[in-house]
Amino acid sequence: MIPKVDEILADDRILDILKTSPRKIVIEAINEEIDKIRSLIQENEDENRIITELNELILNIINNCIAKNKFSLRRVVNATGVIIHTNLGRSLLNPDIIDNIMQISTNYSNLEFDIEKGKRGSRYSHLEKIISQITGGEAALVVNNNAAAVLLVLSTVAKDKNVIVSRGELIEIGGSFRIPEVMEQSGAILKEVGTTNKTHFEDYLNAIDDETSCIMKVHTSNYKILGFTSDVPVSELKKLKSDKILLIEDLGSGVLIDLSKYGISYEPTVSDSIKNGADIVTFSGDKLLGGPQAGIIVGKKELIDKMKKNPLTRALRVDKFTISALEATFRYYLDEATALSNVPTLSMIVKSIDDIEKQVLRVIDILKPKINSEEIIFDIVDDFSEVGGGSLPLEKINTKCLAIELLRGNIVDFERNLRNYEIPVISRIFKDRVLFDFRTIREDEEEIVIEAILNACKYI
Repeated sequence: MIPKVDEILADDRILDILKTSPRKIVIEAINEEIDKIRSLIQENEDENRIITELNELILNIINNCIAKNKFSLRRVVNATGVIIHTNLGRSLLNPDIIDNIMQISTNYSNLEFDIEKGKRGSRYSHLEKIISQITGGEAALVVNNNAAAVLLVLSTVAKDKNVIVSRGELIEIGGSFRIPEVMEQSGAILKEVGTTNKTHFEDYLNAIDDETSCIMKVHTSNYKILGFTSDVPVSELKKLKSDKILLIEDLGSGVLIDLSKYGISYEPTVSDSIKNGADIVTFSGDKLLGGPQAGIIVGKKELIDKMKKNPLTRALRVDKFTISALEATFRYYLDEATALSNVPTLSMIVKSIDDIEKQVLRVIDILKPKINSEEIIFDIVDDFSEVGGGSLPLEKINTKCLAIELLRGNIVDFERNLRNYEIPVISRIFKDRVLFDFRTIREDEEEIVIEAILNACKYI
């Protein structure tokens, strides 16, 4: 009863699939679905089940082909309330930026060409002026992420020399990458001072010797030590600077605007660090800055120029897509109000409770007439959003969530079906309810969320 492959390939529905799918994928899907039926026969499965599978063979092949043709990296809707969600791609870019990236990627560009002089130029020139203007640094350099930025800085200014760091700042970032290990790779020699919870000015002072090249301040952006604590700010550490000893600060999340004006805990800005005396500051492009993945180095021109000549720079350099996206993102920061309204990360952080509640109510009003009230209860609940991405770890931002409770069926299966929707909706389960935090759901994504919920309801 199992048809031959040639017979299946002659089916009009399969011929339609062959117009959009490579023949290799279609053949692979056919063989896989046939093998499934053969396995059922060998396992003495119920005959009715086997006949059903045979009747649905063409449909299963088509679905298999569709699944194989899906990109591995694809769009999802973030309904978790974690704004800079590392697992979901971190910061979003403004759609207007994509126009510039498209122009650069589909046409030739002056990536490393000086149009005015008519000769070879530097890819870093496109970013240096605007980054320096906004941060207050004399010069700037961009590499592929902040760990790379720290690696390049230390490799350039501290190789085979001592770098003094507080024990309370020997952080681990995502993927088990640790400051001591990055420092070791750079060739710098770590000199720990103080204790986990307390480090004093005298600790740094007493640690300085003839082999000291840098004092490094690492902002603990992904955790906080509370209670009996003390540390030494950059403004104090600058007293220890000399012609031979540099002051470096790794800010991590790289905020450019003082968010305390908008009800968020104060986070040191890049310009504050420069004003307070840091010779070099490193930070990420895709966290609180709200741009593409990048590691940004700002500070003294003499030091940045040395880094540009370091052989590591070529290995860590960014491409034209990152440069294009980062330049466009920094342009928003020329005006604070423009940045708040056009950088999605910032817009979500300052999004008002009233606007969030309107979204939730709008979605509930659409869903209720379409859902059996004896199966599902919809509610709007108070909750907290998080900034995420290793930024502002203690910050809880008030929000409103759509809560779905099942009166029958399995809530875990319901959440799984949301993830398996054509555009996956990533929500969270709390106390036997699925929560959708609308701080991280855009208005243009509401329809997707509605359709995903309706689809999940079919399987209750």
